[in-house]
Amino acid sequence: MPAADVLTKLMTAIDERRWGDLEQYLHPGFSCRYVHTGEQFDRTAWIRLNAEYPGFDRLRVEEILGADDRAACRSHVTGRGGNGLEHYACATFVLLDGNRIIEMTEVWTDMSQTVPVDARPSG
Repeated sequence: MPAADVLTKLMTAIDERRWGDLEQYLHPGFSCRYVHTGEQFDRTAWIRLNAEYPGFDRLRVEEILGADDRAACRSHVTGRGGNGLEHYACATFVLLDGNRIIEMTEVWTDMSQTVPVDARPSG
């Protein structure tokens, strides 16, 4: 199965809160790295993180592409927090071993951030 199909099925299962289905898409040697925090998760820890994430609302894949054993997607994730509905963007990159994801890298950002003044050219 092409990597984009596996990633689509995984993301759909997350959006539908089918936590018991996630393991079938992940290789026993699975690892996920969060670039933005430096955290690393094995299969069990990553499934638990998703299943128990406080306030999770929805995950909508906005774009997905891939070829053979690699795929990437851009998602819009919402969660309920102290300020109501919060919006996040997530970039996910995967590598398959057979028909299951063995490596995943994710980058998350809060969509309500403002650009620091000194981060753009002046004038």
